Amino acid sequence: MDLDPVPGQKGPRGPGQQGSVHRVAVIGAGAIARDHVTAFAGVPGLRLAHVVDRHPERAAALAALAEGATWSTDPATAWSDGIDVTAVCTSPESHADLSVAALQAGKAVLLEKPAALNVADVDRVLTAADTAGRPLLIAQTARFQPVHLEIARAVAEGAIGTPRLAHLTWYTGHVWPGGWRGWQLDASRSGGHVAHNGVHALDLLTWLMDDEPVRVFARPCRTWAPGMPTPDSFQILVRFAGGALATVELCYALAARGTFVRRLMLSGTTGTLHHSSEDEPRAHSASPVAPASIEGAMAEQTRHLRDVLDGAAPPLTAPRQVRAALAAALAAQLSTDEGRPVDIKEVR
Repeated sequence: MDLDPVPGQKGPRGPGQQGSVHRVAVIGAGAIARDHVTAFAGVPGLRLAHVVDRHPERAAALAALAEGATWSTDPATAWSDGIDVTAVCTSPESHADLSVAALQAGKAVLLEKPAALNVADVDRVLTAADTAGRPLLIAQTARFQPVHLEIARAVAEGAIGTPRLAHLTWYTGHVWPGGWRGWQLDASRSGGHVAHNGVHALDLLTWLMDDEPVRVFARPCRTWAPGMPTPDSFQILVRFAGGALATVELCYALAARGTFVRRLMLSGTTGTLHHSSEDEPRAHSASPVAPASIEGAMAEQTRHLRDVLDGAAPPLTAPRQVRAALAAALAAQLSTDEGRPVDIKEVR
């Protein structure tokens, strides 16, 4: 299994690493950028140095959260001298160009998902990282949720043999239609709902199954928010190269914002692993509270980023997995749009 090392297994930072501080520039000043900035503040060894956004007031407001951080509206300042790592937190249509430019300038890159809107562009990003010899970490935060790290360790230790079957269910509450901004509803910028959000689940399964998806069939559902210009829920059937199968059920429109219901079953040749957030006491509280099994993922991901920059760990998002998961997500979007099964090799 390509799961070792898994974040959270190491001890303190090694000798000579305690004093190193990596200066981070963030491009984009939206909600996810703010989450990253909050996480940087809690991890020794990382410091927000600069923020870029096309809206000056947004860039200035985010930079104000870190003492001494500067801001601008010019993306090139995010890979200028004095910056060690560029965090690309813009809408997805700009991910590839910004990441390639930062890598070619010699900067490490933290790239929000989806990494690109087509396979050719993600190949450009991966090639740029390889050529530059600089770290590239895709922010597939679901990998860093406590329950998934625990399951990954168990799989890596041989607890279930070779994974053959997975069932994943994620239900999440959002306020609709106010829960998404315009770019998220514009498929030319987001890739479409299935690609944009489905890539989380498909990346997680590609990682846990340690296999490459080869065929998908996706079905959209307008269940809770029928007036939205995009499906609020969808199901995806996935076949992997080695013959394994996965069923994915995702919903982003439960009535109460902040509500989470998560289930995962992973069965292999010698055993089965399973988890349900419904078994967690906090999941049944009167007001919506995130289950403990998914809390802290952003902080764990940020600690992993620090370790990658220190040279203490390779990026958990291996290039072949990044490419495979994105191709599967794009194929699932195509399947949704055309109402037919799609072979992954069809997407480019």
